Amino acid sequence: MSVFRVKKTLVRTVLVVGFAAGLSATLQGCFLAVAGAAGGGALVATDRRTLGAQTEDRELQVKALSQISQNLPDSAHVNVAVFNRRVLLTGEVAGDASKQRAESIVRGLNNVNTIVNELAIMPASSFSSRTNDTYLETRVKTALIAEKNISANNFKVVAERGNVYLMGLVTMDEGNRGADVASRVPGVVQVVKVFQYIQPQEAAAAATAAATPPVAASQTEAAEPTVGAIPDSSVSARPLEQQAPAPVSNSTSVHPGNPNATP
Repeated sequence: MSVFRVKKTLVRTVLVVGFAAGLSATLQGCFLAVAGAAGGGALVATDRRTLGAQTEDRELQVKALSQISQNLPDSAHVNVAVFNRRVLLTGEVAGDASKQRAESIVRGLNNVNTIVNELAIMPASSFSSRTNDTYLETRVKTALIAEKNISANNFKVVAERGNVYLMGLVTMDEGNRGADVASRVPGVVQVVKVFQYIQPQEAAAAATAAATPPVAASQTEAAEPTVGAIPDSSVSARPLEQQAPAPVSNSTSVHPGNPNATP
């Protein structure tokens, strides 16, 4: 066989393999996208927030992250989590000025109800620490799923330097159970409750609404107000009554959001 024909055969083989690999990746991507959409739909259906509140939360998170990254030094490491217009700031900044600056930026955004500023004044965490936090979040979520008396969909989990922050619209009993579950996950240093509490009857009403066939979006927004929560003044440092491997407390750095925000 001539050198030309050998080269031509090799080129054809490479092209076929490349095309097959590309096609496989494309099909896999399509499958994951469909699966993600289906899973996302399921989470939306069981979320106690209204669809509008969920959309608002996502927009707030994007805006807050963008503006903080633009206005804080590159050395700052700030994470933003939002649930029902309650913004949680975690990470590390060089000084109190940066910590207050991050909070001020979030306070200036529309529709922010509450700011929980848990930024630590210290050097930015290492890559291994952040990797461990991602691992802990997964472990805590898995533990919540395994717990029979609560629904993991009602909890948002954020880990920072081994500290686990729990957000969500939950009853007092659900919050205590969830915090206890998280505190028993190996590697968790501390569990901080950043919940908005609702009454048991409100939780039951939300479950009934989730099981009801969907209606038009405009009707849904009009008929489903955001589930009520206890006032922020009720948040105080209080340890979990029963002994747990990791200490559990409520966040004490809670601040009101933009006073001119849309209610």
